[in-house]
Amino acid sequence: MLELQHISFSAEGKGILDDVSLEISDRFVAVTGPNGGGKSTLAKVIMGIEKPDSGRILLDGEDITDLSITERANRGISYAFQQPVRFKGLQVKDLLKIAAGRDTSINDACSVLSEVGLCARDYIDRELNATLSGGELKRIEIAMALERGTKMTIFDEPEAGIDLWSFQNLIRVFEKMYEQTRGSILIISHQERILDIADKIIYIKNGIVEQYGDRETVLPLLLSGGAAGSDGCKMLNDKFIGSKTGDN
Repeated sequence: MLELQHISFSAEGKGILDDVSLEISDRFVAVTGPNGGGKSTLAKVIMGIEKPDSGRILLDGEDITDLSITERANRGISYAFQQPVRFKGLQVKDLLKIAAGRDTSINDACSVLSEVGLCARDYIDRELNATLSGGELKRIEIAMALERGTKMTIFDEPEAGIDLWSFQNLIRVFEKMYEQTRGSILIISHQERILDIADKIIYIKNGIVEQYGDRETVLPLLLSGGAAGSDGCKMLNDKFIGSKTGDN
């Protein structure tokens, strides 16, 4: 279980997270809210990319607030960026090997790449450079997360850039990841289809968690505009569903 206790974070004098306290232990937890509301910052604070100004982060009871990204990764947290990083000089097989922590055979690579709709023969020796599209990089990053199989995996808008790949296949990857790890998957998304599979939904606006609860309770409120901060919920209904823009 991941626990955030009174987390606050600011950058360049602007408050981005304000006294956020959460317990995350469910299978699928979706994070949604207005652009600039703090969704991606929350994920980066959990991963250790950003350090909170105050508060504590606990993973299975251990205080990891001051641990580095590497130390958190070793504890079992993975992070998939909204815009995957291009690693010049590295090939797809190198990343899969790093993710798995062992040598990856062609059969292993074929199995995991096929899960994200890619053929290993076409991609295993490809370099992670400008010849790969954003959608291809996104799928490769998802394959890495699947291969790593940690107790907590964070996805920042995983649906972005996969228009040519069945959305249902993405859901199946999440389900397989959970079957393998029995851990938590934290998904930042504006997509109603993502929110609709979540066990719980976190709605964050202006750095404050305004709603956190079961999908059956929170999603109808967001779609109807009946939750706290109804202007933000109206934006969710009118603008967010299907949006692919980023946030802080």
